[in-house]
Amino acid sequence: MKARPAAERPAPVIDLDRYVPGYLTWISNKLSGGASQAYLTAFNAGIETWRLLVLLAIERTLSAQYACRVIGMDKASVSRSFKRMQAEGLITMALDPKDGRLRLASLTDKGQALHDEIRELALERERALLSPLSPPERELLVDLLRRLHDNLPSVEEATRRYLQHRHPQAMRKRAARSTRTAQAATQS
Repeated sequence: MKARPAAERPAPVIDLDRYVPGYLTWISNKLSGGASQAYLTAFNAGIETWRLLVLLAIERTLSAQYACRVIGMDKASVSRSFKRMQAEGLITMALDPKDGRLRLASLTDKGQALHDEIRELALERERALLSPLSPPERELLVDLLRRLHDNLPSVEEATRRYLQHRHPQAMRKRAARSTRTAQAATQS
């Protein structure tokens, strides 16, 4: 049998019906887009504001760095959101008494009230999302998602090893970018 030229062979592709990162991304993007549109229309608050309101309602006070670590937003987005939220009277900003360089956000009564309003719609959206699942399936899903979330450092380590082995020039770029990010964080 004669081998076909490489250009004629079908390239391997990802099976999107079974590709978990794809499903997670599509679900997240569609949920965030729908929520953002609903929250903006009903409450004049975007999805980033909502995410920070949730965290502030739980933590009471937090820094931009902490918010970035917990919810995965980049520091510039958190800082912009904090400025907008402060201008709208949703939060106050104060220096951390333990570290005078660190600024802490706290909810105002207006911010708490907005959180409480949006919370009801957010929980309704969650109920609708999970409605095809039985209660035990919902518990299993939450457990699986928590385990996947906790495993993200392993994903980053696998990425680092793969790039180091297969694309060492990418590792140099990644290291330089990390250095610049760390330097910028210490300067702000």
